[in-house]
Amino acid sequence: MNTFTSDSPTQASGRFSRRAYLAWNLLLGIIFTLIAVVVGLLIPGAQNALTEGAMSTPLMIIFFIMYAIVIYYSVIFLIRRLHDRDHSGWLALLILVPVVNILFALYVLFAPGNSGSNSFGQPRPTKGWETVLAVLYIVVFIVGILAAIMIPSYQNYVIRSQQTTIQQQ
Repeated sequence: MNTFTSDSPTQASGRFSRRAYLAWNLLLGIIFTLIAVVVGLLIPGAQNALTEGAMSTPLMIIFFIMYAIVIYYSVIFLIRRLHDRDHSGWLALLILVPVVNILFALYVLFAPGNSGSNSFGQPRPTKGWETVLAVLYIVVFIVGILAAIMIPSYQNYVIRSQQTTIQQQ
């Protein structure tokens, strides 16, 4: 019988299942996006940065800090996922190697974790909301890929259709 552990998901020690890994990464992305929108609305000149391509120094500092926090927690979540596979957190450095990082990310996403205890402790139970967010992450990912393929194809179709209509007149 498996016994589960309850630990803080924001610390590197511990384990993340595949669903928890996806859920916490999506949650991190949502939080980052919301903060970026709020900062963009509250800081004077942020709207001009989008249109003119020039960002003020305070805005750059704020976004640098935000990106550093996102990278930090992304690495924490990756280390926890590696712990679930009974691998050292140092393997997370593979994410920095071009081409290898793609294969490594697929491995982290699809390889099942150890069902029982391993050298990094007991498995952490996946909460219901984590499962919901993981499924949402997968759906948004698939819809995003389909949209990236279909929208340019449709635009190309519309352009060709308009050209044909013009030629027929």
